[in-house]
Amino acid sequence: MSYHELFVSQTNVFSGFQKPFEKAKYVIFGVPFDVTSTYRTGARFGPNAVRQASLNIETYSFRAGVDVEDLQLHDLGDLHVLTDTEKTLERIKLVVTDVLKEGKTPVTIGGEHTITLGVARGLGKKASKTAIVSFDAHLDLRNEFMGLKLSHTTFMRRINEEVKPAEIIEVGTRAVCKEELAYAKKAGIEFFTARQIRKERIPRIIRQLHEKLARYENIYLSVDMDVLDPAYAPAVQNPEPEGLEPYVLLDILCGLCDKRVVGFDVLEVAPDYDQGVSAIQTARIIFEVLCCLEKSRKGGRK
Repeated sequence: MSYHELFVSQTNVFSGFQKPFEKAKYVIFGVPFDVTSTYRTGARFGPNAVRQASLNIETYSFRAGVDVEDLQLHDLGDLHVLTDTEKTLERIKLVVTDVLKEGKTPVTIGGEHTITLGVARGLGKKASKTAIVSFDAHLDLRNEFMGLKLSHTTFMRRINEEVKPAEIIEVGTRAVCKEELAYAKKAGIEFFTARQIRKERIPRIIRQLHEKLARYENIYLSVDMDVLDPAYAPAVQNPEPEGLEPYVLLDILCGLCDKRVVGFDVLEVAPDYDQGVSAIQTARIIFEVLCCLEKSRKGGRK
């Protein structure tokens, strides 16, 4: 081992626990990108804020009975982003393709939600056998917005049209336009509203999601932090009232964590809009999902 490896290391590593890439099961990378943001900006600062938060919260998950400290994690650092959205998405695709090729699970910290399109492209042939479950206040199914066909408001429609995953399901929906509702109906994209979740309760929602996902070979999970109510995550780019409580999100999200999950992302934190609460929530969500995935892979769930 050289001296630079022995005495020098990156301090802002997610969770503070770093394994060599070759030994890692879960590979984390940040995408500090918010070029198409239309209300608040600042999600480009999200990855760094989430890493800092992750160093200062406890790592044991009571849901999973697993400690992040015991996981095989490797934090690659941040993607070298560009102002060109398409070129940035291409870089995301290439990184995700590499990580999957090595048999590892990519974990992406954002950054605006457009990032998920790049990840979905990186699924390659897996995409046609993958159900994408997105936790988000918005459907993001517009054809274009403010003259852009490629943005945080349109990316899910682009995923459906270009990547063609096996299915798209959205959870926590409460902010839509008529165009999106019409497209969702036409394209067969199902969604569970925040109001519906409160009315029907968590166990029933999880059962319905399990039934819908049972026939798919792979699952990809995407979390836009605006799915939470602004009371719990105020520092997001597009806050909407009447969101989910953190325990509701985590119970449903972790209820979907099984061996079929090929990757996940947690996005849209704009840390300048609060005093660190939203970054802490984000780090906690990543911890819980990682621990629940690890439990499932050790025989806790098929």
